[in-house]
Amino acid sequence: MKKTLMTVAGVGALAAAMMFAQSAAPHAGRAGVGERMAKYLNLTPDQQAQAKQVMMQAHEQASPLRQKLKQSHEALANAIKSGNDGQIDKITKAQAPLMAQVAAIRAHAFEKIYATLTPEQKVKADAMRQNFMSHRGQRQHQRQSNG
Repeated sequence: MKKTLMTVAGVGALAAAMMFAQSAAPHAGRAGVGERMAKYLNLTPDQQAQAKQVMMQAHEQASPLRQKLKQSHEALANAIKSGNDGQIDKITKAQAPLMAQVAAIRAHAFEKIYATLTPEQKVKADAMRQNFMSHRGQRQHQRQSNG
């Protein structure tokens, strides 16, 4: 179960980067992260279009939740500045289910994208995920050591 979740999360991160990087790439003047990943995975134009569509739908679905979270973050900042412990607890408890819903939307989108990959692409995506998670762990360890 944990391996499956990590795979979905890793592929999801790849897919999200692909979608956002593709939309920004023409303005960047160089190949975006999404284009490099699409090339590395050898995604077909149809797979790229499907991934973009799935991510756009997930983005739209999560939009009202992200707006609520943005408002909640602002309220939390004010509660912190005013030293209101009760309000801090209330706001952070209210944020948790919103964050879980956004994570679920993202995970379902990644699941759909991963399902479109060929077995060879899945092997490459899994390797990319493993590499990403390895580097992520190293960064977290460095932050803990420096903090």
